[in-house]
Amino acid sequence: MEFLKFDASKCSLCGICVQSCPFGALSMEKDGIAVGDNCRMCGLCVRQCPEGAIRFEQRANEVDKNEWRDFLIYVEMEDGEIHPVAYELIGEALKMASKVDYKVNCVIVGADGVKQAAEKLLYYGVDTVFVYEHPGFEGFRADCYADAVADCIAAIKPSSVLIGATEAGRSLAPRLSTRFHTGLTADCTTLDIKPNTDLIQIRPAFGGNIMAQIAISRSRPQFATVRYKVMDAAQKVEKPHGKVKYCQVSDKMAYSRIKIISSSHLEKKKSLEEEEIIVVAGRGVKNEKDVQMCRELAEALGGQLAFTRPMVENGFGDNAHQIGLSGRTVRPKLIITCGVSGAIQFTSCMTGAECIVAINNDPGAQIFGVAHYCIVDDLYQVVPRLIQLVRGRKEEESHALSI
Repeated sequence: MEFLKFDASKCSLCGICVQSCPFGALSMEKDGIAVGDNCRMCGLCVRQCPEGAIRFEQRANEVDKNEWRDFLIYVEMEDGEIHPVAYELIGEALKMASKVDYKVNCVIVGADGVKQAAEKLLYYGVDTVFVYEHPGFEGFRADCYADAVADCIAAIKPSSVLIGATEAGRSLAPRLSTRFHTGLTADCTTLDIKPNTDLIQIRPAFGGNIMAQIAISRSRPQFATVRYKVMDAAQKVEKPHGKVKYCQVSDKMAYSRIKIISSSHLEKKKSLEEEEIIVVAGRGVKNEKDVQMCRELAEALGGQLAFTRPMVENGFGDNAHQIGLSGRTVRPKLIITCGVSGAIQFTSCMTGAECIVAINNDPGAQIFGVAHYCIVDDLYQVVPRLIQLVRGRKEEESHALSI
C-alpha cells in the first residue's frame, strides 16, 4: 500500500508489526519490512509498533486518480435501523455517478442485524453493499469502526466517500481522512462533480456569511460529511441489480480500546430536522413572554419552536433549534415564521418545506419572496388569533369524536 511508510532509522526489525497484521500484508525482507497488496490500512501495525517507525502518508499528486473510482456511502445504523441520511446520500451519489459513469456502493458496520439492513439498500439502486458484521461492533465505537471502513476503502479504492453529518459521522470521517492523508469537507449542503471526477463540495463558512466551494484535486479518496435533510432521498427501483458482499472481520479488527461499562436506552426525542410542523421566532419577537406565545402556537399545532440565529445569540434558544447555515436545515410539511426578515442564511435552509407561512408587518420583508402564504400584519395580533383557532378546531374535533 503506497500510503504506508517505514522509517528505517527507527525500525528495530522486531517483527511485531508483521505478527499484528490481521491480513498477512507485511513481511520481513532483506531490506526491511515489505508491504503487500493485502494491506487494508487498518492501522494496527502503526499502533503496535513500539518504535513509532510506521506512519501513513499521502503526498499531493502521488495518486493516480484513474485507480480510484466510484462512490462509497457509509451507512449508519441507529437503534437497529438505517439512519435516513443514508438514503439521501445514495440519492445524491446516484445523480453525480451518472455524470462520470461511476457506481454507487455502500459499507455498513455493526453487530447482529446489519445483514438484513444491507438487503434493504439494494432496492435503492446501489451496486454493492459491503457488510462488516461482528459482535465486537455492538454500539458505535469510532476506533474499530474506522478500522472496518478503512479496510473497505483500501480494498475497493473509491474516488469519493460520503458520510452523514451526524454525531457518529462527525466522529468517524476525520479519523478516516487522517488515516488516508487526504481532505475532508465537513457539513456540506450541496455536492457536484466535475468531468475529471473532482468532487465540488459546498458548505457555509465564516458563520454562514458565505458559501465556500471546496475541491480535493490532488489526492484520493475525497471525504465529505453531508447535512441531514438537505438532499432528496433515493427512490426505490423496481428491479434491484446490486449485491451484498460479506467481508471478513477478524477479532483484531473488531477490537476497540473503548470499553462499554454500562448502557441505558434513552428515549429518543424528535429532532428539528425530523419535525413536520415548525414555528420560527425571529427578531420581531421581542422578549421571553413573546417567545412563549410562539411556543404555544407550536404546541397547539403539535410541532416544535425554532429560532433564527440572532434569537439564539440573544439567549432565547439553542443551536439544536436554530434554522440557518450555522444551524439546522429543515424540510417540514408546515413552517410558520413569526417576525423573521428572511435573510438568505435562513431561507436557504427551510425552502424545502411543503408550506411556508410568513407573518411580518413589513410588506417588503425578504421572507415573503419564498413564502406560500404571506400575512402582512402585527404578529401580536395574528399569533394569538391562530392559537385560538387551532385550539378551537381541536375542541370541535374532540367533541365530534366523543359523540
